[in-house]
Amino acid sequence: MEIENKIKAMGLELPAVGTPPAGRAGAVQVGNILYVGGHTAGAEFKGKLGADITVEKAYESAKNACLACLADAKAAIGDLDKVKRVAKLLCMVNSTPDFGQQPAVANGATDLLSVLYGESGAHARSAVGMAALPNGASIEIEMILEIAD
Repeated sequence: MEIENKIKAMGLELPAVGTPPAGRAGAVQVGNILYVGGHTAGAEFKGKLGADITVEKAYESAKNACLACLADAKAAIGDLDKVKRVAKLLCMVNSTPDFGQQPAVANGATDLLSVLYGESGAHARSAVGMAALPNGASIEIEMILEIAD
């Protein structure tokens, strides 16, 4: 419960886990690796970077999308303290062709994981621009986690 206590101490909370469409899972564990599917933030974080949402607001969106990923991770493994290492994040940013600050947006998730997991939260990351994301989301994040035995 240490990680969840840190989340609460930051004034944040894990969102409720949704029901994925038929044929999909929110997260899938293969051996000690947990693959967490793409998550977006709430409706208040819709928009395209470089057009109608600021980097600062999208940074918060990334943090919220990361919390949604962690909620699915918890549902799959039972306890976020079982995360041994955050291995990889893919951060897809809904952005105009000339927008080039995708990494600044993705830092919302990276910074959160660094606070929660310390050195074990340091991860490989891709932050890429997309022409569109589901339901107009500003960011979608997926992650790969190493889980303790």
